[in-house]
Amino acid sequence: MSAYKDPGFQDRIDGAAAARNKALERLRSKPPVSEKALAERSAARLAKEAAQSERRAARKAAEQEAKTEKAARELQRTEQEAAPMPTDSERKAARDARYAARKNRK
Repeated sequence: MSAYKDPGFQDRIDGAAAARNKALERLRSKPPVSEKALAERSAARLAKEAAQSERRAARKAAEQEAKTEKAARELQRTEQEAAPMPTDSERKAARDARYAARKNRK
C-alpha cells in the first residue's frame, strides 16, 4: 500500500484549471435561450408581480376598513358610556320610588 502523497501547489492549480475548463464546456454546450422563451418568462414575471400588487392593495384596503370599523365601534361604545350620569336628587328619587314600591307590595 502506497503512502498518501500531499498534492503540490502546481497540482492544485492544474486541478482548478481543469475544473474551470470543464464548467465552461458544460456552459457552452447549453443551447442559447430563444427570444420567445425570454418574452414568455418576462410576461409571466410581470403577471405575477401584478397579481402580488393587487393582493397587497386588497389586503391593505381590508386592513384599513377593519381599522375604520373598529374606530367606529369604539366611538359608538364611548358615546353609549358617556350617557349623562343621574344627579343626586334623581338617584334619591329613584331610591325612594323603589322603597315605596316595596312597601306597597307588603
